[in-house]
Amino acid sequence: MSVTAPQAFTILAVDDSPIVRESIKQALHQQYSVIVADNAVDALSAIYHQNIDLLLLDVTMPGVDGLELCRTVRSLPQFGKLPIIMLTARDGAFDKVQGRLAGATEYLTKPFDREKLLEVIQRLISVS
Repeated sequence: MSVTAPQAFTILAVDDSPIVRESIKQALHQQYSVIVADNAVDALSAIYHQNIDLLLLDVTMPGVDGLELCRTVRSLPQFGKLPIIMLTARDGAFDKVQGRLAGATEYLTKPFDREKLLEVIQRLISVS
């Protein structure tokens, strides 16, 4: 895990790709504090030990995938209202339904548009 400079809100980005994690940090670091994790275990540890305002999850990861991690987070009462954005290359209608059923607040596809991602994050953080 790595941490960028502290900002007002903290985003945890969970993706097994180092390139995607770096892209997310680059896209968001000016507005938000960004923490990255490459697996579900590290992500859960970060959620418990840090004040996370929003969670970005990839669906396809080895071991526990993003859908299962999303369901796990949603099953914990203290994280029931945590905004979760699925950020994944899986863009089929069925994939989006699975993401929503798992508890995702939003579902965006990769490669992501920086402005669209910032817009969605701002909207979700302002209502949470």
